[in-house]
Amino acid sequence: MVEPAPLIDLESRLLYRDGLMLIINKPAGMACHKGPQAAFGTHDNLEAHFGQLQFGLPNPPALAHRLDRDTSGCLVLGRHRKALEKLGDLFKKGLIDKTYWAVVEGGPQDDEGLIDLPLGRKDPTRGWWMKVDPEGQPSQTRWRVMGRGDGLTALALEPLTGRTHQLRVHCSAMGWPILGDPIYGSAPREGGPGLHLHARAITIPISKNKPPVSVTAPLPDAMKVAFAACGVEA
Repeated sequence: MVEPAPLIDLESRLLYRDGLMLIINKPAGMACHKGPQAAFGTHDNLEAHFGQLQFGLPNPPALAHRLDRDTSGCLVLGRHRKALEKLGDLFKKGLIDKTYWAVVEGGPQDDEGLIDLPLGRKDPTRGWWMKVDPEGQPSQTRWRVMGRGDGLTALALEPLTGRTHQLRVHCSAMGWPILGDPIYGSAPREGGPGLHLHARAITIPISKNKPPVSVTAPLPDAMKVAFAACGVEA
């Protein structure tokens, strides 16, 4: 028997609202929608709670993009069909700027750089597991060191493409996996520190006549200790 979905107050997690879109601060540990994440033992998902965010419209908002179950931060919702079409086009054309904050094990020697490694499916039966693949899709991530600690590095990551698990696979392939990653890093499936990946900021040119919408999501308390250990207060 499936347990009833626990209550989550999405309105308190609202970062931005206008007539076209909403941006919420997604909590880590909850899937955006029903799907493969159920294999990890969770039956709840954010979409099940979008009725809280109708704000007078006849239908709930819908996802304009996705974040991994264990990733927190800026998540964009379209409030109606035309808004979703507009947002989908902006995401597809790479016109939306995204910045993620991460803590990685070890870290790069340089202070900034670009990862340019194509990605493909690791296992056809698990389409959301990815690997570096010379025959895969072009994938680029710009990175910058924010701080360093004892065996850890805080990074700002900018995905220039939007492949599944791109940041996690790219960091792992460089030899510095994201702290708490049980798939591409060394973290255990259960009882680990949790994935230290946060969608920190997003900039969306949604209107032709207004400046782009820029939103920042506060860092979760669970990640602040590792960032502080790298000299980053947030």
